[in-house]
Amino acid sequence: MKLKKINVNGITTDNNIFLAPLAGFSDFAMRSLCISYGASLTFTEMVSCKGLLYGNANTEDLLYTTDDEKIKCVQIFGNNPDIMRRACELPSLEKFDIIDVNFGCPMPKIFNNGEGSALLQNPFLAEKIISELKKTGKRITAKMRIGIETGKPLATDFAKALEQGGVDMITIHGRARDKIYAGPVNYGEIAKVKQTVFVPVIANGGVFTVEDADKMLEETGADGIMLARGALERPWLFSELCGKKVTVRKNEIIRKHIEKLLEKFDDRTVAVNFRKQICLYLKGEPNSSILKEKIFKMKNTADILSAVDDFFLS
Repeated sequence: MKLKKINVNGITTDNNIFLAPLAGFSDFAMRSLCISYGASLTFTEMVSCKGLLYGNANTEDLLYTTDDEKIKCVQIFGNNPDIMRRACELPSLEKFDIIDVNFGCPMPKIFNNGEGSALLQNPFLAEKIISELKKTGKRITAKMRIGIETGKPLATDFAKALEQGGVDMITIHGRARDKIYAGPVNYGEIAKVKQTVFVPVIANGGVFTVEDADKMLEETGADGIMLARGALERPWLFSELCGKKVTVRKNEIIRKHIEKLLEKFDDRTVAVNFRKQICLYLKGEPNSSILKEKIFKMKNTADILSAVDDFFLS
């Protein structure tokens, strides 16, 4: 993969390989792990602007960062420009260098509330949101999809609206909302966005290998790559994309991930919440179904780590 630095309105990244904001997964520990493998930008899980303003108890955990994140990026969602601007002016967001706006989430709960990918239908409102957020003096980026329905692209007009609003970078997922995360990525629509706007364009969707990344950049002309599920399953993919050899010992990676989580959360919370992540680490491992079944009954991290060691070292 061809590496280069990306300038986001005065902030320069070390490379052009980023970690996507992933609800339920891109917590501080996952971000730290991916940074250790070479990710130059990582984003928090998406945070509700209304939740920020009204003091939702979960937002504090979502906004937790570590010193590993030299460039701190938060992703927000909403559909009211004034509420979103006021949320971005809160002290809790002062530490963030970049605020990313979610225009791509396909989940029904978000979509049916007129947020996330639902806003692809309203470029005028999206432009107003970006314009209002720019009044905070922050760097504002956006993550979007190519459209709502496959075969009915909205990407170029929407990207133009974001640029007119003053957006500093656009990430585009190459599938429509109706495909969620399935099916082929539409490189052509990402390429059209890249040819339409002047701000950096980052391509997202379906990158699980170095070959996938090379094809994505070649077909789209994008400035960089944002990894999502590929990073959750193989966080060391960042090192591979950077051209570095890496020795993969999954039991050690799992241990490191859990130990990082224990710096903030109690043991039982980590043990229960880590179950979904460990399924991704075990994807493709022969005879791992029995281990997964055992882990889903475990309530402490010591038992999980012991079972993982037994599986990989036996």
